[in-house]
Amino acid sequence: MHNSEAMALSAALLAVAGELTQRIHEGVVARGFEGIRPAHGFAFARLAPDGATVTDLAAHLGVTKQAASQLVDELVRKGYVERRPHPDDARARLIVLTELGWACTRAAEEAAAEAVRAWGEVLGESEMRALRDRLLRIAPYGPIRPSW
Repeated sequence: MHNSEAMALSAALLAVAGELTQRIHEGVVARGFEGIRPAHGFAFARLAPDGATVTDLAAHLGVTKQAASQLVDELVRKGYVERRPHPDDARARLIVLTELGWACTRAAEEAAAEAVRAWGEVLGESEMRALRDRLLRIAPYGPIRPSW
């Protein structure tokens, strides 16, 4: 693949990822979740299903522990997450989704399904499965995080 072809492919993938992030965010907001930003969704992806420490979350998001801690403080204030004692480390706190956080996560899944269904209308079912399979060979399940 020539450099120009690689750049065109890179630009297309980034455009699709950006549009998907925006459509999921818009779908979450349309379902009544307020005060939420796309960065929160990337945090939720790490916190589900078993929670994480601030250190884990910082590594996942590619930010400092201080920035992750501020994000957690914001999500606690908004009721999306809570801090619990860590089951294996008395010094650490486990950050877990609340019922509101889980509801928001389900709303994001619904919005993602809607966005991807639109792709299926363009590509067809067999091409969608092939696209999914090829992308999973390149990036098998993550990490799902923003490209700050």
